[in-house]
Amino acid sequence: MNVIDPRIHQALDGELASEAVPVELRRAVAQIAAAADLLAASPPGPAMSLESRVMAEIRRPAPSRAWRLIRWLVTPRAIILRVRPAWSVAFAAVVAALTLFTAGDEGPELAEHEGIAQFVGRFPEAQSVHVVGTFNDWRPGSIALEDQDHDGVWRATVVLPAGTYEYMFVVDGERWVPDHLAERLVADDFGRENSIVIVRPARR
Repeated sequence: MNVIDPRIHQALDGELASEAVPVELRRAVAQIAAAADLLAASPPGPAMSLESRVMAEIRRPAPSRAWRLIRWLVTPRAIILRVRPAWSVAFAAVVAALTLFTAGDEGPELAEHEGIAQFVGRFPEAQSVHVVGTFNDWRPGSIALEDQDHDGVWRATVVLPAGTYEYMFVVDGERWVPDHLAERLVADDFGRENSIVIVRPARR
């Protein structure tokens, strides 16, 4: 540890005039005095206490929504997608349903000489309804009607070549019933009446 000359202390305390300090000690006195002045000097600008800085931060107006949106958009973010198996199946089912729904709106593809035949029959107690006719060689079970609303009204849409056809409904695989709402009825060779449907080409 270096011992400071007592005359330096006396000069710093004002007890000894600077002229009375030996030349070799005057430089040390000047350096210590300059350091003391530097430490005693206040920092530039008004000093703010911790409380003042906190209150200033609280009183600062909140940024606008537009500024927050811009800051959110320009801030880089990591996005992690986790797909669970159950959600994958559900998502695939929704996509498939939407695809089928869209395709159903467009309707079936028709050739130049094809048209659409609509078959509708009311059979409230029926378990199954099929349509047979000259367009399918009267084969039961080949074209089924559906009662999707469970209101007893059975429907089927069939694409057929343009022309005139005879047909009947087969209810529960046993009863052969004509469609009395058809355009017209004709007698067959078995003493029954067959319904007539006229299919007109969709493209002309």
